Amino acid sequence: MATLRLGDRTFGTGDLAVMAIVNRTPDSFFDRGATYAEQAALAAAAKAVAEGADIVDIGGVKAGPGDEVDVAEEIRRTVSTVAAVRAVHPDVVISIDTWRAEVAAAAVDAGADLLNDTWAGADPRLAQVAADTGAGLVCSHAGGLAPRTRPHRAAFPDVVGDVVATVTRLAARALDLGVRPDGILIDPAHDFGKNTWHSLEVTRRLGELVELGWPVLVAVSNKDFIGETLDVPVEERLVGTLATTAVSAWLGARVFRAHQVGPTRQVLDMVAAIRGDRPPAVTRRGLA
Repeated sequence: MATLRLGDRTFGTGDLAVMAIVNRTPDSFFDRGATYAEQAALAAAAKAVAEGADIVDIGGVKAGPGDEVDVAEEIRRTVSTVAAVRAVHPDVVISIDTWRAEVAAAAVDAGADLLNDTWAGADPRLAQVAADTGAGLVCSHAGGLAPRTRPHRAAFPDVVGDVVATVTRLAARALDLGVRPDGILIDPAHDFGKNTWHSLEVTRRLGELVELGWPVLVAVSNKDFIGETLDVPVEERLVGTLATTAVSAWLGARVFRAHQVGPTRQVLDMVAAIRGDRPPAVTRRGLA
């Protein structure tokens, strides 16, 4: 598996990184606008870093359908927050959650290190921004959907095969454009263009993505496939999220996008210790 370099941080093959979600949106499905105000977003970023986040992912547009947010408004919501987080937390990796090249370029200028494109290259210019600036790039799978659209009767002959083909194509294109090989991640994008059965199968077969050699990012936090699997509302999906996180880590995923950083950090540290990649924080039992 490849070494991952984002900003000033290098993540080795045994490192499990938490990507904290900070939404500058009034209509996020999870926090319902709790971090829409800039000061609230900055406080959330500080809390996430204190709880062990390695990456802070800042977004200005809800993933699902909703009010129109144009480029100027997305930049207004996100770029000042990127700059403020960079000033306060110089060592943290900052990610911009966008599919738009203009937003990505402005965010990198303000201090972002990673372009988190969850819409599978919907704007083909985005990868060029990564190439031109040295930023990292997430190559994802959205089942052919346009940004901010929900799946309707999603169907694949083989969902994992489709994911593999898409992220491989996007990663190859990124390399051809000049994106750093050690800055590319792949993301199966649970729920994006997929039903619950698809997201469960992607999780079960995550090893097939890991075998491609690119670091795998998983964004499963409190998503609908967890809610449907357990028949629980958004506010009761933490246990299912952590179970999915542990399985994904064991199968080889390396970056984990999360709303609840503290519990996610503990789960990943435990998995790393079981694998032998991390020592226990303390060892007293049976030693005295």
